[in-house]
Amino acid sequence: MFHIDWASWKKLAPEARQAAAKEFSTLLAGWEHSAAYSLLGHKGDLLLLHFRPSFADLDRTQHQLAQTTLHDFLRPSNSYLSVVELGLYESSAKTYGALAQQGIEPGTAEWDAGVREVVDRQSRAMSQRLYPAIPDARYLCFYPMDRKRGEQVNWYTEPMNSRQQMMHEHGMIGRRYADQVRQIITGSIGFDDWEWGVDLFADDPLVFKKLIYEMRFDRVSAIYALFGPFFLGQRIPAASIEAWLAGQSV
Repeated sequence: MFHIDWASWKKLAPEARQAAAKEFSTLLAGWEHSAAYSLLGHKGDLLLLHFRPSFADLDRTQHQLAQTTLHDFLRPSNSYLSVVELGLYESSAKTYGALAQQGIEPGTAEWDAGVREVVDRQSRAMSQRLYPAIPDARYLCFYPMDRKRGEQVNWYTEPMNSRQQMMHEHGMIGRRYADQVRQIITGSIGFDDWEWGVDLFADDPLVFKKLIYEMRFDRVSAIYALFGPFFLGQRIPAASIEAWLAGQSV
């Protein structure tokens, strides 16, 4: 997320602004799995979303942006680094149960091999969900979140079957909105300040409020969830970047 130094930007000669805007527009159009959003509110002006198969690719994208003229006028306001992950509570419980029935002890090499075999098989079957394209929706809602680890409630001390049941209830709410909103969940433990990032994509931004409000009443959110700042953006097609930087409607 970036603030744009509009005062300095407007001091550029019109030809220089046009050239800088076209340079960035060309770069954005050439990036695969990247999108630009105009941020609403005062947390920033521009949000750039990048999906890449590796951190090395993300680093290269970041440095490509740094070489542009526009970058001289960008002031970072926030950022978030995470990896796409799938919620596998139900399949994990089934896997653990099957291994236990075979008399395999948790923590042994045989147990680890059994779990790894299932995970590898599921990863191949779900590759499109693990490596998604950015949905072609008009609006993006992004927010990070944690699970509580306080004195009275601690998500990480809940037994597996309890977490599985709560996440199932949580997921059923999201499924009711599947035809209106696409969500991509990313994990960031060890990568950023929060534990997860949530990306929601929709053509009607009001659906974000309805979905998140309804989820606040399920147990996993009402008892264990801590929410970070929310960012709402409207997508800017690469072809419209020049118009957007000139203050025109997109």
